[in-house]
Amino acid sequence: MAGWFELSKSADEQFRFVLKADNAQVILTSQQYAAKDSAEGGIASVQANCSEDSRYERKTSSDDRAFFNLKAANHQVIGTSQMYSSESARENGIASVKANGTTKTVKDSA
Repeated sequence: MAGWFELSKSADEQFRFVLKADNAQVILTSQQYAAKDSAEGGIASVQANCSEDSRYERKTSSDDRAFFNLKAANHQVIGTSQMYSSESARENGIASVKANGTTKTVKDSA
């Protein structure tokens, strides 16, 4: 089974999506969106940009944990990863987004 997107709505009426790997682990989390169609546009942007290595911004948090942002062509952040214990674990996370990010499966609970 391939990964999938989960689209949801929060108690304050904001929308967001997560990308999950085939093992159901969250590998990318979006920002909050005011409108559902904007969140759906974010999913389309992940699908369009996830295969291109230059779209990944590799970062280190203030407590030295590795993470990444996936950015669109306009340099806007589409999604952010979890925190990783090492740079190699972060690279595995990026590989997972590349492998799962083109999925067309969206589980919509919004």
